[in-house]
This record gives sequence, structure tokens and C-alpha cells, in this order.
Amino acid sequence: MKKIYFATTNQGKLKEAESILGIKVIGTPLEIEEIQSLEAVKVATQKAKDYFKILKKPIFVEDMALSFSALKGFPGTYIKDFLDTFGNKGLVELIKGNKDRTSYAQTTIVYIDREGLEHVFTGIVKGKISDKPKGDKGFGWDPIFIPEGENKTFGEMELNEKNKYSMRAKALKKLSSWLNKNT
Repeated sequence: MKKIYFATTNQGKLKEAESILGIKVIGTPLEIEEIQSLEAVKVATQKAKDYFKILKKPIFVEDMALSFSALKGFPGTYIKDFLDTFGNKGLVELIKGNKDRTSYAQTTIVYIDREGLEHVFTGIVKGKISDKPKGDKGFGWDPIFIPEGENKTFGEMELNEKNKYSMRAKALKKLSSWLNKNT
């Protein structure tokens, strides 16, 4: 397999995926209605099925979740909506004054193969939410997430450094291993 379709047009995600998978990753601008659920695997699986129905080619999708312990797991799979509404400064404000700043980030990737079968790969990184946004690298909520064992946010890290911790990198490495054995 020399190329793979990824249900995104986000250039940062495409660059990360290509870097980790070591093959050409082609984004697709298709828009689908996304189901709402706190269950990341359920959201990602339905997205993958819907994209496959339209594209009719093997494709993978991802769903991101960022869960704050102080908010009992929220925003979780709703992180994109929270980020769009509050921004990184607002997300930090949501837990202002709370001593528990622990969080975890999860990427769920679902790959639909030629036969329409689903394959699920997850990557989880524990960490904490910074007291303010830091760094201008990466995208999304990278400036507020500090992976466990680090003192810098993803937004302060170069891509190769971030990929040592990245939940997307963990899930993509699992996908890569599966593709190498099965395609």
C-alpha cells in the first residue's frame, strides 16, 4: 500500500500521519453528520462507516477526546466544540482554582478496509492542563496540554518531540503495524 485516505483536511494532522505511517496520506474534504456521544470508539466507528459509504475506498478516521479530571471527564469527545466556544484560555478558565489539573488525551482511529471491516486503534496520553496557553506550535488545544513526565505543552514542542508522547502518534503506530501485517 503506497497511499491511504484519512478523513480530514487538517494539514497538521495529515503531516503527522504521513510522518508516522511512512506512506502518502490523502485527506478528503467530505463532510458528514457526526453522532454525539461520550464514547470515543462509538463516535469514530460511526464516522468511519459513514465516510466509507460515500468514498467506497479504505479510509481511516480519528476522533479526539481531551478529558479533565476536575470536570469528571468533560469535555472528552466534545473537545472541538468546547475549544471552538471557549478557546484555549477559556478551557484553562474552566478549571481555574481547581487543584486537580490532571487530564488525559485520547485518539481513537478506526480504519475501514476494502471489505468494509472496522479496525480500532487507540492512543492515550496522561497529563495535565497548564495554567495558561503556552507555545504556538501544533494546533487545537496543544498549547494547554502537558504530557506526563514533561514540563512543556505540546504547543511548545517540535513535531518530532511531540510524537514521542502524542496520543495520535500512539494510535497511528498501531495502525501502521496492522497495515504492515495485513495489506
